[in-house]
Amino acid sequence: MPTRLVSRPAAGPWPAVAESRPPIYRALHMIEHNEDLERLLTELHRRFELAGDSGVYLVGLGAGQSPCALSISPPVLLAQVQVGPLPVLSERASVVYLRRLLELNSSGLLHAAFALDKDKIILTAALELQNLNSNELAAVLSDLEQALSEHVPELVALSQSLGG
Repeated sequence: MPTRLVSRPAAGPWPAVAESRPPIYRALHMIEHNEDLERLLTELHRRFELAGDSGVYLVGLGAGQSPCALSISPPVLLAQVQVGPLPVLSERASVVYLRRLLELNSSGLLHAAFALDKDKIILTAALELQNLNSNELAAVLSDLEQALSEHVPELVALSQSLGG
C-alpha cells in the first residue's frame, strides 16, 4: 500500500511529525440507474431480464434454481431469492429448524442471510450502491448460489426428518 507523508508544523515543544496514511480510494462510478446495474450484470456474463416496469431484474443463478431478484433501492442494491415455504412443524421442531437457519446465517453464508417473509423463507442481501463493483456483486450472487445448492437441500432434509 502506498504511503503518503504529511508534514505537520511543530506544536509547542513537540517537533514536526510525519504521518503515514493510506490513500483514499473512491468508486469511479456509483450505480444510480438500471443501466448501471445492467452494465455490471453484463460484465459478469449473467443472464438477466427486467420483470415488467417495476425496476426489478431477475438474474439466473443456475439450473433448477430460483432466480435472484435485484432492485435498486437507494442507498442499497437489494438481492432476494425465494427459497420456499416455511415448513409447518410442531413448536419444538420449529425451534430446531429456525435455529439451524440462524446457524447457517452465522457460519455458512458470507454476504447473504436467510430470512422469513410471512410464511416463506428467502435469502436476502443488501449492497451499498456507493461502492458497489462487479466483484462485490459476483460474490453475493455466488453466495446465493452456494446457499441454494448446499444449504437448501440440507434444510429440506431437516424439515422432513422433523415431520414437515
